[in-house]
Amino acid sequence: MLKIVLLTLLSFNIFALEISLQGAKENHQSYSTFHIKDSEKFLCQEIIDDFEAVSKIVCAFSKSPSQKIQRLQNSFFEIDTETKKGTFFLVIKPFHKMKLFPMVFDLKKEDTTFSADVKLSSHWMIVGYMDEMPLLQKHEYSEAAINFPFTYAEDMLPYVGSLDMKGNPVHIKKVGDVTEYLKIKKFYEEKNYEFTLELIDDIMREYPNSLFRAELLFYKIRVFSKLQENENVVEAAKEFLREYSSDENVAEVLSLIARAYSKLGISSDADYFFDRLFSEHADSPYSYWGYIYLAESLELSGSSTRARTLYEKVLSQSDDIDVAAEAAFRLAQNHIANSNAKEAAAQIEKIIKAKPEYFAEINIYKSMDMMYDLADNAELIQAAGIAKALFENIEPTEDVYEELSRNIGIWLSKTDKKQEALTALNKYLERFGGGMYAEEVQIAKDSLFFDVSDENASVKLDTYDKLMDEYQNDSIGNKAIYEKAKLLIAEGMFAESLAMERDLLNLNQQEYPDVQEIITQAAIGTMKQALKVKECNSVLLISSQYKIELSDEWDDGVYECAMKGADFELAKKMADKNLNSKDLEHRKKWLYRYIKVDFATGNYSNVIEASKELVALIKDDKESPYKDVYRTVFDTYHRLENQQKMIESIVALTKVYKDDYIDIERYVAVMAVGAQIKDNNLVIEYGEKIMAIQQSSDSYAQSPFVEFALYQACIDKEEYNRALEVIRSLDTLELDATQRARQKYLLGSVLEKLWRDDESQKAYQEAIDAAPESAWAELAKSAKAIQ
Repeated sequence: MLKIVLLTLLSFNIFALEISLQGAKENHQSYSTFHIKDSEKFLCQEIIDDFEAVSKIVCAFSKSPSQKIQRLQNSFFEIDTETKKGTFFLVIKPFHKMKLFPMVFDLKKEDTTFSADVKLSSHWMIVGYMDEMPLLQKHEYSEAAINFPFTYAEDMLPYVGSLDMKGNPVHIKKVGDVTEYLKIKKFYEEKNYEFTLELIDDIMREYPNSLFRAELLFYKIRVFSKLQENENVVEAAKEFLREYSSDENVAEVLSLIARAYSKLGISSDADYFFDRLFSEHADSPYSYWGYIYLAESLELSGSSTRARTLYEKVLSQSDDIDVAAEAAFRLAQNHIANSNAKEAAAQIEKIIKAKPEYFAEINIYKSMDMMYDLADNAELIQAAGIAKALFENIEPTEDVYEELSRNIGIWLSKTDKKQEALTALNKYLERFGGGMYAEEVQIAKDSLFFDVSDENASVKLDTYDKLMDEYQNDSIGNKAIYEKAKLLIAEGMFAESLAMERDLLNLNQQEYPDVQEIITQAAIGTMKQALKVKECNSVLLISSQYKIELSDEWDDGVYECAMKGADFELAKKMADKNLNSKDLEHRKKWLYRYIKVDFATGNYSNVIEASKELVALIKDDKESPYKDVYRTVFDTYHRLENQQKMIESIVALTKVYKDDYIDIERYVAVMAVGAQIKDNNLVIEYGEKIMAIQQSSDSYAQSPFVEFALYQACIDKEEYNRALEVIRSLDTLELDATQRARQKYLLGSVLEKLWRDDESQKAYQEAIDAAPESAWAELAKSAKAIQ
C-alpha cells in the first residue's frame, strides 16, 4: 500500500483536525481512502442523487482551523472547504464511486465489534473506488436481524504499524521538543506570556540542539515585546538575525527590534532596522506593522501629523485585517488627541464592522478608554459599538461586564437606533435584574416606549397614563403627556386631546415647541366633530376661545351655528368671506346669508342694498331658494316704518308667493298702513286676501281685527252689502263679549243703512245682550231709541 499523508495537525485552540489521503490497489484495481479525525465527535453525511449514488459527502465542524486548507484531489476525490455562519465544512466529491464509514472501533485496542450506525464520530473513513467496493462484500441487511457483538479476544490480529517502501517496520522516536513547542504556541495565543517564557527557557536548556530553536527564539522575541522588555527584545532579535537571517520570520523580527529601539530612545538604530524592513521586505505584512511602530514613535516625539499620515497609508494599502484594525485604532487615538472625535468615530466604525473582536484582543481597558472618549464627545453609536464588541468577546466574570451591558443600551437610547437600544436594555434587565444600573436602565427603557412601541393605540394610551403617573414632573412623564395628546389626535379623539390643554401648556416650550400647534389641531378636530353633529354651543365656544378658522368647506356649518347661537359677528365674518365668490350660485347663497345677518343686527341700509343685488340675480328664477329675500325686504321697510316702500315691496312679494298664510301678518301691516293713510282700497284689497287665507286654512288668528277694518272701509265706500257680508262672517267665530257686542252693533248699523229696520233692531238688541255694560251696548241702545 502506498500511503501519502498530505496534511497533518491543523490547530485552533482545542480544535485539532487531522486528514489523510491514501491510495492502494486490490486485485489490480486502484482505490483510495480518505481519513478524517478530530479530538471531538463530528457529523459526516452522504448526499444521495436521483440515481441512488453518492454525489458528495459533507462533514461539519463547530470550529475552524487556524490555517487555510488548500483544495485537495487525487483520481478518486476532490476535497474542498467552506465556512458558513461560524461552521466549518469539508466537502468531498467523487470522480467515480465512494462510500462513507464511521471508524468507531480501534482494533489495536478493542476486542469486540458490532454493526454501528452512528451520526457522530471522531474518525470517519471514505473509500473511493471504480466499480466494486474493495476488501468488503456487500450483504443484504434485514431490519429484523439481531445485531450481536463479535468478540475475538482469543485471536487478536497482529499489528505491525507503518512500513517502509521495502515492507519493513518504520520506527519513529517520539520527539519531546515537538510537544513542548506546540504548548508554547498554545500558551502564547492564550496571552500567558510569563509561563510561555519559562517554558521556552526550559526547552532551550533541555534541548539545546532542537530543530525548533529558531521558532523558540522567535517566540521569545515576541513574548519580550508583549511584556515591553525592550532591551531583551534587542538582544534576542540580534541573535535571531545573526543566526537565522533567511528565516521566514525575519520581517516580523525586524519590526519588533526597530520598535524596541524606538521605545529605548535609540532612534538611529531604530531607523536602521526600519529601513531594512521597508527595503528588504516591502511586500511583507510586517512592513505595515513597521509603519505603525514608526508612527507610534513619531507621536511620542510630537510629530502627530506625520504619524497620522503613516496610519492612513497603512489603512489605504494593507489588505491584512489585523494590520488595518490596529492602524485604524491608532488613527482614532490620534484624532481624539487632536480634538477630532468625529473622524475618530469613523475609524472605530471601520473596526466594528470588519473585526469587532479586535477590542477584546487588545487591552480591554485601552478599548474602554477609547469608548469613553467617544461617549464624552457625543459619538454614542461608535462608543456603544465598542461596548457591544467587548461584551460579546470577554468572559462574564470580568469586572466591567455589567458596566458594558449598561453602556450599550443607555448610549444607543440617546441615538436614532431605538430598537437596538431596547433590545440591549432588555438584555441587561434579563441578566442583571437587580444590578447597580437597573433603575437607570429601566428609566431608559421606559423612555424608549415613545419611539419603538408597536402596541395598539389603546395599550399605548394606558401605558402613557402609567408613565404620567409614575414620572410626574419628570422628563418621561412630560413626554408621555406630549405623546398621548398627539396619539389622541391621530386616533381622532380630539376632545380628549383638547382636555389635556392645561398639562400641555405646563410643558417646557423650548423642549416641546409645537405644543400650541397640538392644542390648535385638537381644537380644530373637536370643532369639526361638533359641526357634524350640530353641537352648536361647542362650535361657538371653541371658535371664540381658540380663534379657529376652518377651511371653506366648513363655512356653512359655522354660519348656521353662529346664527343659531346669535353670534352674528361670526356669522357676518363667514358671509363676508364668501361674498366675492366667482361662482354665481355660491355668491347668491352667501349674499342671502349676508342679508339675514344684517337684518338680525339692524343694519337695514346694508339689507336694502344687498337685497337689490340678490333680487336682480334671482328675479327670473321663480323657484329660487333665496326668494325669501322679498319677505326680508318688506320686513325691513316695516321696521323702518317706510309705508310707501312697504306697499311697493308687498306687491313684489305677492307676485312671488301669491297668497301664503306665512305672509298674513304682512298683509295685516299693509291694511294698517291703508287705514292710517285713509286708503280704503288698500284696506279692502288686503283685508279680502286675509279673509280668504283664513278661510282656506280654517285659522282665524287675525279676526275680528281684519273684519272690523274691512267693514269700515266698505262703509266708507258705501259698499253696504259687502260690509254686511264681512260683519256677518263673524257670526260663526268665537268672540269675547265686548267683541261680540261690537260686531252686533256694526251689523245693526249696516242693516239700518240698507233700510232693514226689523233686522237692525234685532242686531242692536243682541249687542246689548252680549255685553250690557260695554260702550257698544250703549251705542246700540241709542240707535235703537232713535229708530
